[in-house]
Amino acid sequence: MPVREPSPEEQEAARRRRLAEVFGEALPETTRDDRPDPQERSEGSTDDWLRAQVPPHHG
Repeated sequence: MPVREPSPEEQEAARRRRLAEVFGEALPETTRDDRPDPQERSEGSTDDWLRAQVPPHHG
């Protein structure tokens, strides 16, 4: 008897099942690092934001 190839829907369901086993049922859409901190937000220019994002080793 030949082995049946799973459909794309079955493959997606299996992928989601594996993720749920590892990470739980609810995966966040974004992490805290992805979201801007409202307390750090200011009315400054985008240049100010860019300067704040420069890693320390880039002086």
